[in-house]
Order: sequence, then structure tokens, then C-alpha cells
Amino acid sequence: MGKVSSKVFNLEGKNIGKIKLPKVFQTPLRPDIIKRAVVSLQSHRIQPQGRDMMAGKRTVAESWGVNRGMSRVPRLKDSRTAAFAPGTVGGRAAHPPVSEKKIDKKINKKERHLALFSAIAATSLKEVVQARGHIVDDVPDLPLVVTEDLQSIKKTNDLKTVLVNLGVYPDVYRVKESIKVRAGKGKMRGRRRKQAVGPLIVISTDEGIIEAAKNFPGVDVAYVERLNTEFLAPGTHAGRLTIWTRDSIEKLRSLTGGD
Repeated sequence: MGKVSSKVFNLEGKNIGKIKLPKVFQTPLRPDIIKRAVVSLQSHRIQPQGRDMMAGKRTVAESWGVNRGMSRVPRLKDSRTAAFAPGTVGGRAAHPPVSEKKIDKKINKKERHLALFSAIAATSLKEVVQARGHIVDDVPDLPLVVTEDLQSIKKTNDLKTVLVNLGVYPDVYRVKESIKVRAGKGKMRGRRRKQAVGPLIVISTDEGIIEAAKNFPGVDVAYVERLNTEFLAPGTHAGRLTIWTRDSIEKLRSLTGGD
């Protein structure tokens, strides 16, 4: 069972009161449903691809037939060079991808909502957040709820000070240290660098925080009404370290049907 209430902290990291959490924070953890929802979202970004129907077939190669002491693959005229067949240089692909393939993975609306609610509840479970790899030793409480003044921060340096006060900056530093150049051909294909995922800041209105946070690698800012399961459970793993503003908690309460 999730938490019923949470402490509220100001930008100096001091406890200034409590807030009653919406019932959504009491949703049971369902890693199986969360995984299905995230995979469904990821599948929507995949672009259909196919092959030219004549790829590898524009040749006059023919098989020489039997009783020649060699394989019966098609060969070019007046040459022993094989062509056309799968496995030959410049030959056709055996089972090429087709653009008609159904890539989108569907998920029921009730399951999608359950996955989102479960991912939200997971942000309040310290053992789940730690298991995901986040550093929460200095974080005073989970879920971490901060006053709406956080939304008004406009400078990166000011936001860094707040993250230090809230005990979140060690996790931001972890992401900084995790950045590395990928091994293999992936570095030539638009994914040269690989890095961990850092904290998520959930807001109700933007008064400068998005601009201030964009210089921190791995840190994302999301509007509470636009939250999805992948924001809260990147890579299908629930328990992302999340900073909620007090306003966003109240808005979440109304979005999920109140208490």
C-alpha cells in the first residue's frame, strides 16, 4: 500500500508542512502492465520500412544445372560468379522486411490507465526508486513534493542550488558521469552517446523551469496533465526519482477523480 500523505519542502530543503496525496499513490505496483504500456508507446515511434521488390534481382544470372561438381546457384553468363540467390554478393535478401508489417502494439485503455497510476505510485516507494539505480540517500522524503516556487526558477545555477538543497543533485551528477561513447556501429547511426536517466520534475505551469533544467543531462520536466508511463518508467523500469510541485499534486488529484 502506498503513502497517504507526504511532507512539503521549500526551495531551501526545509519541511514546511504536509499534503494529503491522491489515492492514485496507493495503486499496487504492476511491472508487467507498466512494461506493456511503455513498449506500446515505443512502438508508435518506429517508422515502417520495406525493400524494393526488385532489389538483388536485376541480373540475367541463371543456374548452370546439375552434373558440374558445383552448387546450382544462379551464375552470371560466361562467369563463375554467383548472383541473384540469397547469400550471394549483391543477391536478394531471403526474408526482407515489408512495409505492411503491423508495428503498433495495442493496449487496452484500462490497462494503460492502470500502468500510469502504478508508475505514479512507484515514485513514492524508496526501495523501488533505489532498485532503479537512483541515488536517494540525501532525499528527505518520497514522493518529493516541493512548493510551486520551483516552477519560477529561470536560471540553471539557481536550479542547481535547489537540487543540492533537496538532496537530488547526487543523482544528477551520477547521470553526468554515466555519459560515454557507444561501442560499435551505433555511433555512426545517430546514437553516438549513451547516458543514464536522471530525475523528473512534474509541474502544473511553466514559469521558467523548463529553460533552467535543459542544461542538466538526464533531467526532464513534464506537465502533470501530459504525463505518460514512459516518463515515469523509462526503459519499462518503474521508480524514477520524481520531484512533484504542490500544484501538480493538486492538479493530479482532480485529473484522477479527486480523493
